Amino acid sequence: MTGVILAGGENLRMSVPKAFLNIGGERLIERNLSILKRVFEDTAIVTNKPELYIYLGVPMFGDVYRIRGPMTGVFTALINSHYPWVFVSACDMPFLKEELIMYMVDIAKTADGFDAIVPLSGDTMEPLFAMYSKRLIKDMEGFLLKGGRSLCRFLEGERIHPLSEEDVKRFDPDGKSFVNLNTPEDFLREIGGRICLV
Repeated sequence: MTGVILAGGENLRMSVPKAFLNIGGERLIERNLSILKRVFEDTAIVTNKPELYIYLGVPMFGDVYRIRGPMTGVFTALINSHYPWVFVSACDMPFLKEELIMYMVDIAKTADGFDAIVPLSGDTMEPLFAMYSKRLIKDMEGFLLKGGRSLCRFLEGERIHPLSEEDVKRFDPDGKSFVNLNTPEDFLREIGGRICLV
């Protein structure tokens, strides 16, 4: 299986590159990549700015299509992975739970009858902390080329294995796994202190 970080956002609402935010003295992307490397035999970054991340020494892939949005990143990850399943997370998620990811990996190993493993927060899917099967490539490409942009809307038409809040809380009691840092206010609320880079 492959663990992928999506680092393709435009960073419009944060004054600094989110991937390089200082989280406990470590760059956020380095922190998350370390977690994925402990779980997956293969890791990669999807980015259109490889010059920022080349120092990390992992494969990088640029978006297959010039279509903005995370779905293009997920599609690019699926196209480039050598493995049948890909775990995807956004680069601005500071609380990835290794145990929850491993639980999702275990489900994927025995996957039968579904093509994505997607946690739920209430009734809302969390598609940027999810596992995707390469069986979705054809459907996802068609959806993208018809103008579809919403991962949640795409997944509504696919065979998914939802993880209930109860499932998630077994490994993440505080429900922090899906937090992302889009704005300075998010950083202040979730991390505390002044925004700075490492």
